[in-house]
Amino acid sequence: MKAENNIQLTPKEILEKDFKTGFRGYKQDEVDKFLDIVIKDYDRFQDKIEALKKENARLNRELNKLSELQKRNTTTAGNTNYDILKRLSNLEKHVFGSKLHDED
Repeated sequence: MKAENNIQLTPKEILEKDFKTGFRGYKQDEVDKFLDIVIKDYDRFQDKIEALKKENARLNRELNKLSELQKRNTTTAGNTNYDILKRLSNLEKHVFGSKLHDED
């Protein structure tokens, strides 16, 4: 039996399960038809879980890529802003510094 994710039965185990019959047992055909439906649903659920796990992993990879890109852009923007402010400061010193010296 599977212990992963609290799943106790596999579709194969459901299919191969034998029930003992008593004095007034269940109709075997009805039990078999019901178990066939359960097995099909169980398979669909497992397929859906696997698809969701893959989608989750893909989205996590995409999120990590976007986070890294954002970090790089933030760093680049920060450096660019610093460079602009530094150039502006130098320009102000040049322009206003000259005017200050002219007024003397």
